[in-house]
Amino acid sequence: MNEESAQGRAEQAQAAEREAARQRILAQAEAERVPVEETTRAVPDRRWHRDQG
Repeated sequence: MNEESAQGRAEQAQAAEREAARQRILAQAEAERVPVEETTRAVPDRRWHRDQG
């Protein structure tokens, strides 16, 4: 039973490490995220309007 409990603790430690890594990745992705408003903002092309008149 002692070997099984040690294996269980090792698996729990690995799961905790994976979760911590996942949180770090999510935090980094959030920090690097570009808001949608900045990627979809239309910039008016004044030349197009001048050519139409």
